[in-house]
Amino acid sequence: MMTVRQRLVKDFYKILNQVNAEEIPDGLKLPDSFSQLVSDMKNNQYDAKTFAFMLRAMMEKLEREIRESKFSELMNKHFAASSIPKGIHCLSLRLTDEYSSNAHARRQLPSPELLPVLSNNSYHHFVLSTDNILAASVVVTSAVQSSLEPEKIVFHIITDKKTFAGMHSWFALNSVSPAIVEVKGVHQFDWLTRENVPVLEAIEDHDGIRNYYHGNHVAGANLSDTTPRTFASKLQARSPKYISLLNHLRIYLPELFPNLDKVVFLDDDVVIQHDLSPLWEIDLQGKVNGAVETCKGEDEWVMSKHFRNYFNFSHPLIAKHLDPDECAWAYGMNIFDLGAWRKTNIREKYHSWLKENLKSNLTMWKLGTLPPALIAFKDHVHPIDPSWHMLGLGYQSKTNVENVKKAAVIHYNGQAKPWLQIGFEHLRPFWTKYVNYSNDFVRNCHILES
Repeated sequence: MMTVRQRLVKDFYKILNQVNAEEIPDGLKLPDSFSQLVSDMKNNQYDAKTFAFMLRAMMEKLEREIRESKFSELMNKHFAASSIPKGIHCLSLRLTDEYSSNAHARRQLPSPELLPVLSNNSYHHFVLSTDNILAASVVVTSAVQSSLEPEKIVFHIITDKKTFAGMHSWFALNSVSPAIVEVKGVHQFDWLTRENVPVLEAIEDHDGIRNYYHGNHVAGANLSDTTPRTFASKLQARSPKYISLLNHLRIYLPELFPNLDKVVFLDDDVVIQHDLSPLWEIDLQGKVNGAVETCKGEDEWVMSKHFRNYFNFSHPLIAKHLDPDECAWAYGMNIFDLGAWRKTNIREKYHSWLKENLKSNLTMWKLGTLPPALIAFKDHVHPIDPSWHMLGLGYQSKTNVENVKKAAVIHYNGQAKPWLQIGFEHLRPFWTKYVNYSNDFVRNCHILES
């Protein structure tokens, strides 16, 4: 026989099932807190069903508010990651002004007697493409200070026209001798014409594409049908940097440096912690691109990436030509055998797939320069040991600091760049240790050590 307690519990479950199945009544006035709910219940003599409805409505309202808050946080983080900090903007302006007023800031880089070194293949040539002067200084300084043979280092820094004067001033006024630095603007490369890079010109000039990367990132988005994680990925894919010529320049390295046989290409959000000389001794076994594979780790954000993470396999061209389970690899620290590259059709393949994605209104992939490179370099990649290149310092706050210390190159890929306020505090010191805070320009622009 059922006891009174069992009957009450059964009736309570029945009420909960009814409340869960029915619509919340219109015009239900919700209290601001649970204590107010209890007080209203006593004063108004609510029955159990009304109480359950009130509780459900309060919980659903709270869930909506938390969700909206999360999306708002992601939007604010996206804008913060896409913006230029005031101090870094100041640094560029002051150094540009210095270029026009100080002959020493305009001195030839490198000095005339060292020009032959720029095409001497017995040196270790690094290429860095960036418009961020402070970030460039960290990459170069960390590479030189970590090297056992700094006298063999040659840095080729490529920047845009507006940043050229400031970038040149920095390295003219801040020597990294015995290493050698060359600074060139994209406007100084005769090869970079509209005829040679038509697809990139089309991407930059296409109104729909520009609106995708620079327009309203919430308009038309159905936030109720997406998760914060998916929304974050979509925002990351819409970073304006992905249509920047500077970001695509690496695909033209054989043409930009016709006299070089091998280079290491670095992103501007890396720090070099160990001597990279052994990279030039790695046998790429006839391949073009020495890179760290990113499909053999456990974390979801960085080291468990396959082609399916980058491409839309519901698109017939993608489904026909690509394998969703193929392992992805990383940009950011790559050894390129330019001699082997010149014997391939990598650039043409890259352009061809960019055109197809443009024609399909970006339905084949969304995210920047890596997807077309994954296709173009297919069968031309030689995996290198993961200890050479540790990724994810701009994504994961839980990055293991001991692993960071061991890595040859650490990469702050992701939104949380170390020069931004949203950078992770415990990972920032690995970057800031290479910033010269005693420099007058850095100090006067209030770029302060955190």
